[in-house]
Formats: sequence, structure tokens, C-alpha cells
Amino acid sequence: MLNNIGKIFMPKNKIFYALFEDVADRVSEMAIKLKELVKEPDIDKRASILSVIEDLEHKNDDGTHQIFTELGRNFITPFDREDIHYLATSLDDIADYIYASAKKINFYKVNPNDTGIQKLVELIYQGSIEISKAVKGLRDMKNLREMTEALIKVNSIENQADDIFDLSIEMLFEHENNFKEVIKKREIYQSLETATDKCEDAANVIESIIIKYS
Repeated sequence: MLNNIGKIFMPKNKIFYALFEDVADRVSEMAIKLKELVKEPDIDKRASILSVIEDLEHKNDDGTHQIFTELGRNFITPFDREDIHYLATSLDDIADYIYASAKKINFYKVNPNDTGIQKLVELIYQGSIEISKAVKGLRDMKNLREMTEALIKVNSIENQADDIFDLSIEMLFEHENNFKEVIKKREIYQSLETATDKCEDAANVIESIIIKYS
């Protein structure tokens, strides 16, 4: 009953939905660019792609800041203020780790044509697409089945990333004799795997919102 009363007083403007959708779309765009980066053999071209990822990350920082600003301005929000804060933070974290991973690949001059890197980047991309679907479903909560399926996929993706990370580390120590390369690749694997963790964090926040308001 309280949830229904809350919906009556839901703000007429859709500013939070629009802001979250913009941020989620940019996270997906960053994931697409990360895929391009790890498939690009030319170092200079990778640097150019990194510049695009950096620009998108800065725009997402602005979007996240705007969400927090609106949170301070609006007494009534479409869902719990705490959930708005958590969702904004978790989406920002995904963007941060995508950018951090791209920077590490370029800074360390690591050849990204590596099975572990390629698979983890693909999972980040898949996770970002599912998160974007779920975020867009928050606007009207009409496609709960599609939203739930997207969240389940994100959880599965995170589990796959854990397995790929473990296997990649095992193979790295088994076949790489250059200690510097071991350190570099391990850092990259860790950063990429953490990006999938952050996708799961965002999925958990969305799941909490669904439970409260559907």
C-alpha cells in the first residue's frame, strides 16, 4: 500500500530516468570502444581509441554528478534516495574500471591479442548491454520479465569472468617467464574482472528497486 501511495506522488518529470539511461548508454559505448581497442594491433590507433574512452568516462562523471545534484534538489524521487545513490555509484564504477583497463593495456604496451583479455572484454561488453536493458526498464516497470532475465545474465557473466580470470592467471604463471609481463597482465586481468563485478553490483541495486516497487 505504501508503495502505491509513493507512486501517486512520483515526480512528473523523468529527469532521473533520463540521466540513468544516458549514463548506462555511455557505459555500453565505452565497452564497445574497449572491444575495438583490444582488437586493434596498432599501438597508435589504440591510443586514439583510448582517448575516446577517456572522453566518454569524463562525460559519465558529469552525468553522475548531475544525478547527485538532482538528488539534492528533489525532495520526492522515483525510488529510494539510497538506491539512486547506489545505482549512480555502481554505474560510475563500471565506467571507471573500463577506462582503467584500457589505460593499463596502453600504458604497459601489452599485446591485447590475449585469450584472457579478449574473453573478459567480451563479457564486460555483454554485461554492459544487459545493465542498459535493465536500467531502461526502470522508467515504467512494465517489462519485469525482460529486466529480470537481464539481471540473471549479468550474474552469470560475473561467474564466467571469475572462471576466466582464474584460468588466465594459471596459464600466465605456467607459460610466461618474463616476470614483468606477469605483473602487467595480472593487473589487466584484475581490472577487467573487477569491471564485471561492478556490473553485478549495479544489477543487485536494480533488483532491489524491482523488489520494492514492482
